[in-house]
Amino acid sequence: MECFLWNGHPCPFNLPCALGKAGFYVARIRGSHHILVHSDGRRTFVPVHSGETIGTGLLAQILSDCQISREEFKQLL
Repeated sequence: MECFLWNGHPCPFNLPCALGKAGFYVARIRGSHHILVHSDGRRTFVPVHSGETIGTGLLAQILSDCQISREEFKQLL
């Protein structure tokens, strides 16, 4: 699956794909929230709602949880 931006924001369906390239995997899904875990213990929650994008504040929190910089994230897309 190709990761891409939607209206300048990451498409929520492709965010797990991009984080997967950094070694994260979907450990479980609870409702529309995907819990992604890394083998070193880092984890984050990604809401996957159709027709919505990930806002800048939520994206910043997800990247902080994953300990990934914006530059690293852009390379993963």
